[in-house]
Amino acid sequence: MIGVRVIQKVSSTPGFAKVAPHVIPALDRAVHRLTRGKVLLSAQLLPGVILTSTGARTGQSRRTPLACMPEEGGASWILVGSNFGRTGHPAWTANLLAHPDVTISWKGRDIPVTARLLEGDERAAAWKAVLAFWPPYAAYQARVEREIRLFRIVRR
Repeated sequence: MIGVRVIQKVSSTPGFAKVAPHVIPALDRAVHRLTRGKVLLSAQLLPGVILTSTGARTGQSRRTPLACMPEEGGASWILVGSNFGRTGHPAWTANLLAHPDVTISWKGRDIPVTARLLEGDERAAAWKAVLAFWPPYAAYQARVEREIRLFRIVRR
């Protein structure tokens, strides 16, 4: 079995950032669909959700598998717009800014949530927690000039 530290080291590399965005979400969507929402392949390493949002420009429904950091109490999660350390913000973050009322699939259950972009001290505290939760996010931030967006999603 490959150790978590090895996976963290590999996931911090620029090569991973080039390949992962094309492979991991496709695998996650397929496994999630085949298991009727019960399994996310990437969630074997990090907790994950399927985010169903409305496209900021298109208005169309979008389903995006994402790693998340559940917060204490089970009523909120942090979503990290790391885009695997690539230069642009991921599209799903623009969708949340435009249409913050969304749905997540969490452990096979659909949950209506509202997303809020974290800023200032609140973002700083969440970022510290996120780095303790998954250290490779620091490598992603170091590769880009943009500030990685953090969202707190809470049950509606």
